[in-house]
Amino acid sequence: MKEFLKDWKVHALCGIMVLAAEFIGKHDVYLGPIAFTLFPMLYTIIMGILLALFKVIPKSMMETASPYITISVLMLGARSAATIGPNLGLIFTSGAALILQEFGNLGTVLFSIPIGVLVFGMGRSVVGAGFSISREGSIIVIGDMYGLDSDEGLGVMGGYITGTIFGTIICGICSSVLANTGWFHPYALAMACGTGSASMMSANVAPLLDMWPDLADEVYALAYSSNVLSGMDGLYMSLLLAIPMSNGLYKLCWKIRGKEPPKSHKQKVEQVDIIEY
Repeated sequence: MKEFLKDWKVHALCGIMVLAAEFIGKHDVYLGPIAFTLFPMLYTIIMGILLALFKVIPKSMMETASPYITISVLMLGARSAATIGPNLGLIFTSGAALILQEFGNLGTVLFSIPIGVLVFGMGRSVVGAGFSISREGSIIVIGDMYGLDSDEGLGVMGGYITGTIFGTIICGICSSVLANTGWFHPYALAMACGTGSASMMSANVAPLLDMWPDLADEVYALAYSSNVLSGMDGLYMSLLLAIPMSNGLYKLCWKIRGKEPPKSHKQKVEQVDIIEY
C-alpha cells in the first residue's frame, strides 16, 4: 500500500486542477468580428504555471510528475490506434481536398526549423517542436521514436503547451478574420478547420457557425471529417515525410551556420517505480 501512495500528492493536485478547470468550463469570447474559445485544458496549464511561480509546487514534485506523461501517452496512443484502424476506409472514400490538405501541415517544417536553428540556434528540440503543430498525434510519434525524455520530446511538449495556451485563441481569430473577408466559401473554411486537435477544431469552427447558422450541420460535418482525417493521415505524414524532412533541414541549417549539429540527449528525470503483480 505504501508503494501505491508514494506519489499521492501529484495525483491529488492533478485531480484538484482538473476538477477546477472542468468547473470553470468552456467559454466563448467575442471581440467584435473576432471570436475564440477558452477550453479547460488552458486553465490547468495556467494553474500549473502560477503554482510553480509561487513555489507551491516544489521541483521534486515536477520531476515525479514528468514520467507520467509517457504513461499518459501510451493510453493516448492506444486510443488513437483504435480510432485509426476501423476508419482507414474513410481516407480512401473521402474527397481529395480533405486528404491532400495534410500536405499543408508540412509548411510548419519549412517555416519553423530554419527559424529555430538559424535565428535561435536551437538543438534537437527544434525537430520535436517544428515537424508539426505539436498536438496529441505528434506526442505519440516523438514519444515512440525518441522518447519524451529526449530533446525532441522536450520540444514537442513545449509546442503542445504553447499551442494549448495560444493555439485556440489564434485559431479563433484567424477563422473570424478569414470568414469576414468573403474570399472563401464556408465549406472551404470548414474543411480548413481540421488540424488533428479537437480543441483547435472547435475554436476554428465556432465563428463559422455563428456567421452561417443555416449551414451549421454541413459546416460542422466537414470540419469534424477534416479533423478526423488529419488525425489519421497526419500520423503517417509525420512518420514518412515530416520527420525525415525535419532531420534533413536541421542538418542543412546547421551546415549553413558552419557548425556541427548538436545531438540529442536524455533529460534527467526521476523514474516511476513499476509494480509487478
